[in-house]
Amino acid sequence: MTEREASCSCGQLRLVAKGEPIRISMCHCLACQRRTGSAFGFQARFPADRVSIEGRSTEFVRLSDEDGRARHFHFCPECGATVYYRLADAPDAIAVPIGGFADPSFPAPRISIYEARRHPWLSLPPDMEHHD
Repeated sequence: MTEREASCSCGQLRLVAKGEPIRISMCHCLACQRRTGSAFGFQARFPADRVSIEGRSTEFVRLSDEDGRARHFHFCPECGATVYYRLADAPDAIAVPIGGFADPSFPAPRISIYEARRHPWLSLPPDMEHHD
């Protein structure tokens, strides 16, 4: 079974995800743009029972601007990097920002959401699921 390790910038907060992700997506919402400092968020979801987490985290909760459901972001209190988050509408999954894996060979996203807020210069593969 594949194991992937993600960590914060300083290495204090880390996780190991076993097996393949159940969803790989990119999000163009303004909150993800602010959280990542990029034009989009890029994350993979794994079943929670296949993820082990070590280290201390601080939690930030925000409400989705689409459905008002809670998003629980866990970041390193030392370096500030978000390592994982949980969604109220997917309680059995843990989402991990792809950058935390530091693996350029990580599989490509299959779903793109909040495309109405996508930067117009950003091209997307045509075979993705596209959602406004």
